[in-house]
Amino acid sequence: MDEYDIIDAAEIEEIKMSLASEDLPSAVGKIKDYFAQQDRVELNIAITGESGSGKSTFINAFRGLGDEDEGSAETGVVETTTKATPYPHPKFPNVKLWDLPGIGTPRFKADEYLKAVQFEKYNFFIIISADRFRECHTNLATEIVKMKKKFYFVRSKIDSNIQAEQRKKTFNKEKTLNAIRDNCIKGLEEIGLKSPAVFLISCFELSLYDFNRLEETMERELSLHKRDVLMLALPNITLEINERKKAALQSKIWKVALISAGVAAVPIPGLSISVDVSFLVSELRKYRNPFSLDPASLQKLSERSGKPVDELKSVLKSPLNQEITNPFVINLLRGTNLLAVENAVEYWLGLIPVLGSVAAGSMSFASVYAILKRCLNELAEDAHNVFMTALQTAV
Repeated sequence: MDEYDIIDAAEIEEIKMSLASEDLPSAVGKIKDYFAQQDRVELNIAITGESGSGKSTFINAFRGLGDEDEGSAETGVVETTTKATPYPHPKFPNVKLWDLPGIGTPRFKADEYLKAVQFEKYNFFIIISADRFRECHTNLATEIVKMKKKFYFVRSKIDSNIQAEQRKKTFNKEKTLNAIRDNCIKGLEEIGLKSPAVFLISCFELSLYDFNRLEETMERELSLHKRDVLMLALPNITLEINERKKAALQSKIWKVALISAGVAAVPIPGLSISVDVSFLVSELRKYRNPFSLDPASLQKLSERSGKPVDELKSVLKSPLNQEITNPFVINLLRGTNLLAVENAVEYWLGLIPVLGSVAAGSMSFASVYAILKRCLNELAEDAHNVFMTALQTAV
């Protein structure tokens, strides 16, 4: 039963609590409300900094877009933003990155600036600089703290610094990065900020340098209901992010399985189970977006990596990479290994006997759980294989 060993004690307790009254409709209704609320969660990220710091390029990269793609934030060598402008994530529209007007003008006042851009709407601020952080940055950070918001310092255009330093015979990449980071921290401390954290970023290659550390910090400091929203919207640029997306989706599988089996809307001919097929279709479609396996995402990856898009597509094995319809899901359920499901039923009933009250029996729950787990594993494996293919150097 290795398939189910990933369920931890907290999840088992959550299932038991949901079914404690043995009132299945209430338990299903409660979980449906949870999903409905999760779909409405918004994440608003404010991006600010001086003109030419790379704000707009960062916004585009985070959203998986190039600077010239449709819907991208306008970039340029002069300030192109005169008011706070929202840029929704193309796949997760509830995630918005806001391009704020540039700071650092002679008349810049941090408190007035934050009021003008309506600071209260943002979950946190990312303050970007292409070189040294200056007094305007620390003044803004101080005001953000007063207003009980989080902020993060990002030192952009690190790729340009590395290229310049590579000309030196004594070049050492790690020493160069540490020197830049230490210099930024020292500069911020000298103008009044205590123990600042600085993240080194290349907006053109987010997978390099400190982007992982930045997103882990943001995720850790967000409220629980916003963490998964951030995680699923992140660009799929490292194997670690790929695995964490899988874990975020995996933690909700039992809830989807309980709703689908509990509603018992569509009996499956030839099987002793009934499930809400339309709900399963909707959830499985949601599995594809986070892994960036759609044609448009693969085309962008092909352009960045230099790998032919057909070569990237050749490693896709999951059937979920085709259109997901009611007949498609029914065929998946029909293909479920019944022996494995029967063993799973014994496993679940041993832990949570009240699952036997599910409308079509615990067989439905176990079948749906197994299907969702398998589909998620296959998609995550596809994403892993595509990433590794893109990394391979062309001969």
